[in-house]
Amino acid sequence: MDTDDLHALALSRPADAVRMAREVLAGSPSDAEAAAAHQAAGVAHRDFGDIHEAVAELKAALRYARRASDPDRAADIQASLGVALVMAGQTGRGLAMLDSIVLGRTGVQAGRILIRRVWVRGALLGRYPEALADAEQAVQLLSDGGDLVWEARALTHRAMVLLAMGEVERADHDYARSEQLFASCGQQAEFADTRQARGAAAFARGDLPKALQYLDDAQRVVETLGILEPDLLANKCLVLLAAGLSRDALTEIDSALDRIQQQHGSAARLAELLYCAGLAAHAAGAMDLAESRGHDALVLFRRQQRPWWAARAELALLQSRYAGGDRTARLLRTGQRLSAELDQLDPSLAAEAHLLTGRLAMAQTDQAEARRHLQIAAAARTGGLQARGAGWLALATLHQGDGRSRAMLAACRQGLSLIEIYLRTLGATELRVLATSQGAELAAIALRYAIQRHNPRQVLEWTERWRATVLAIPPVRPQADDGLVADLAALRSLTQRMETNYDHRPGSGPLDRERRRLETAVRRRVLRTPGSVGEGPDRFSTAELLDHLGDRTLLELTDVDDQLYAIVVARGRVRLELVGPTALANHRLSHALFALRREATAHGTNQLDLDAIGARLETVLLGNAIRHLRDGPAVVVPTGRLHAVPWSLLPSLRHRPTSVAPSAAAWLRARRAVPPPTERVVLVGGPELSTGQEEVRRLSELYPASIVLTDGGATAEAVLAAVDGASLVHVAAHGTFRADSPLFSALQLDDGPLTVYDLERLKQAPHRVVLSSCSSALGGPSGADELLGLVSALIALGSAGVVASVVPVNDPATVPLMFDLHSRLCAGDDLAGALAGTRASAGDSRFARTAAHSFIALGA
Repeated sequence: MDTDDLHALALSRPADAVRMAREVLAGSPSDAEAAAAHQAAGVAHRDFGDIHEAVAELKAALRYARRASDPDRAADIQASLGVALVMAGQTGRGLAMLDSIVLGRTGVQAGRILIRRVWVRGALLGRYPEALADAEQAVQLLSDGGDLVWEARALTHRAMVLLAMGEVERADHDYARSEQLFASCGQQAEFADTRQARGAAAFARGDLPKALQYLDDAQRVVETLGILEPDLLANKCLVLLAAGLSRDALTEIDSALDRIQQQHGSAARLAELLYCAGLAAHAAGAMDLAESRGHDALVLFRRQQRPWWAARAELALLQSRYAGGDRTARLLRTGQRLSAELDQLDPSLAAEAHLLTGRLAMAQTDQAEARRHLQIAAAARTGGLQARGAGWLALATLHQGDGRSRAMLAACRQGLSLIEIYLRTLGATELRVLATSQGAELAAIALRYAIQRHNPRQVLEWTERWRATVLAIPPVRPQADDGLVADLAALRSLTQRMETNYDHRPGSGPLDRERRRLETAVRRRVLRTPGSVGEGPDRFSTAELLDHLGDRTLLELTDVDDQLYAIVVARGRVRLELVGPTALANHRLSHALFALRREATAHGTNQLDLDAIGARLETVLLGNAIRHLRDGPAVVVPTGRLHAVPWSLLPSLRHRPTSVAPSAAAWLRARRAVPPPTERVVLVGGPELSTGQEEVRRLSELYPASIVLTDGGATAEAVLAAVDGASLVHVAAHGTFRADSPLFSALQLDDGPLTVYDLERLKQAPHRVVLSSCSSALGGPSGADELLGLVSALIALGSAGVVASVVPVNDPATVPLMFDLHSRLCAGDDLAGALAGTRASAGDSRFARTAAHSFIALGA
């Protein structure tokens, strides 16, 4: 193998490089060959983290190069040795060696050596002005040398320094140019490395969709090449975590750890992956795993004498221990030391360390120390997005501790406004929903204060401030993408084939693997949807709510420190009632939903007492708040985890029109929604209903001018075209809720499932929708207090009202129920009124009564 090839192998496959170097040295190599072999082994050991062995190998390489009278090779080896000496803690000696070989050299060779010094001064020591000066000189020298590959490498190193200094746009410009050069030279691996670096730049700029796109592009290249790029996987993990996609991050990083350990890859890269794996485990709630991986990473970083990485790993370890309940004085002392270290090593990350240390000091009742650290963290409010978020949270915590309530609430508002701006940079619903969790602590601080003051209006306003936030932001449709349409069509076809293949066993085999691949492809495409930064959401106004309620009573539930509270708004007054433990409400709801499912299928000969079950459910959901209910309709705003309540089971709501809304603000928006100028009714009948097309046939008699799609005509594209902008849509089809991935929840059509991703392609949502399918009202709670699912998607897209079920329903019992519902709609009732009237006339039949209780009316 050529000596340059052996050196390149040391950078890409270090274990193979060491093996081949040993083979060369075991023979009778020339001095030049021995120098190349020892250098390759030294570089490989350096990346393994075996610094002392690396230094020994590189010193041997230098001796052989001098014996071979090859000054250029000797200078190159000295550059590698200088880097290794710095990594070994001999910073002065290593830099002196690099300085000595730069002096007196010109042209390409000087540029190549300068690149090493850029990396030492920038990546290892954080001396960014000095590193930038070297990078500028290296770019100039190598741009004039005619070697496009080394010119590209110089640009990537300058970009690395610029990015660290916050010059994101300049860094991206350099990365873009180096990408072009690497592509023109066929350097695919280095192209991929630069592509992922552009992803880091996009992430630093706050453009998360673009960051995900660049990282996906880079991953496709390295997978095609069949190589492992730990830096890429580590960066992707950090971006996924920032997006709130902790499960995806954990999956990606676990796979990378398995591969690097199997290949006996670089110990330096292994440490970085372990650090990222600890972050991912923490975000996923696996605290024991987070602590174990964080500790392993910290040990490796310290052994490799990498102080910046060690400080990051130790901070992550402290955060995991704090999340696990550790508030000891020992942890406080560690936080104090680490905060001081990060002030020098990474000021942007220091804000998080000071915030954590301030909280630990508060737990130890050391108010002076808490105030000192929280003030330092609060000063980061003018930094990057992550530092600013920590800064506003620190300021709110600081004022919470010193009793300055007005300043505390102002900090909470500012911090939440910052996150709202960030939400608008995201286009994908999933990313927006997950990003709301970043404001959960700020909202909780303000809400806890309002509860302590027993101020009902303030509790209502702070509950609304961070509830169903994503619905208040105009939705962004996915960009016109033939690939997305094709992937969704392929997924529909495959899913239908799997469901009609009775020999297929779910969970394994090529069909399941292909479905997972297609679902991953769809998610990746949609996650890259750019945001649309426009006007912020309308602010909720209690006065406006009181004006619009009329004779209605609004009941809004909120969860504060695992206690459920009910806010009652009626006739110009706002009241607050403590209901009781949230866990008990969740338990009783599970029992009620089980009872409805059992009654719908008539499992068991004894009929359950739904009235008694409903009365018990009312006690734990509303408590004494029912005393304040007035005559007339009700509007219920539950928490995200209580969204699927069959409200008509509750005695106080059984006979009154009841609308359900994700927030009071969402209900007000639905009230203001303007119906289409012309009436267009669409009736859709899906396949394999036990009643056939009876439901749609009977409804078509009520709507003779309707568009009817049944008997093979109810395909995804036909349905989407018909319902776009319709005034009323009725879908009689089987539905599926995907708890593991709510945006793949679907309605079963003639050519396969119509998912939430399909619905998001609509230009204009239908004004009102009736879904007589099973469990169509279910959503996946996510983010701070948000939902993902079919109904939440329709409301986000602009539907004013939706009727849907919270459990599977009996098909034969549903047909007359839906006919009665639509008859009342035709007579002028709104959705809640029509559903209430339908329940009242359902009769005493076990199936009919159960079906009537299974549907709720959402919106206005």
